[in-house]
Amino acid sequence: MARKTFFSFHYAPDCWRASQIRNSWVTQDRKSAGFFDSVEWEEVKKKQDSEIEKWIDNQLDGTSVTVVLIGSTTAGRKWINYEITSSHKKGNGLLGIYAHNQKNSKGLTSSKGKNPFEDWSITRNGQKVLLSNIYPTYDWVNNDGYTNMGNWIEEAAKKAGK
Repeated sequence: MARKTFFSFHYAPDCWRASQIRNSWVTQDRKSAGFFDSVEWEEVKKKQDSEIEKWIDNQLDGTSVTVVLIGSTTAGRKWINYEITSSHKKGNGLLGIYAHNQKNSKGLTSSKGKNPFEDWSITRNGQKVLLSNIYPTYDWVNNDGYTNMGNWIEEAAKKAGK
């Protein structure tokens, strides 16, 4: 089943990596890749806070999954936090993909960042549960994201009941 997927990432350091990961399906059939993606992230950084919130909310509309691309400085960023919170409230399936092993435009990798899901918790049956215990993370390179991302997205959607 095709999934409309929102990609969350720290723009400045990870734009190149995010572009490579997001567009990895171009050489594959879109449906077998597991998602459709229409995010126009290039323009986001130019907007005011209220416009960015509206843009994020509009981009999340109709999505069933949010993929957080985790770079070395992703966790704790204002807009990443907003996207995780909004996605969780919306009931989207969520997953994280560590992008630090993916080379940037200069052929360099970066250090592994903190799992941003560790900063959030919910209460279930009276107990605090970290989102990192609910939402899986994968390594793009070590877990062969090029081949497996469609399956990860589908699993996250099914887990969310979508």
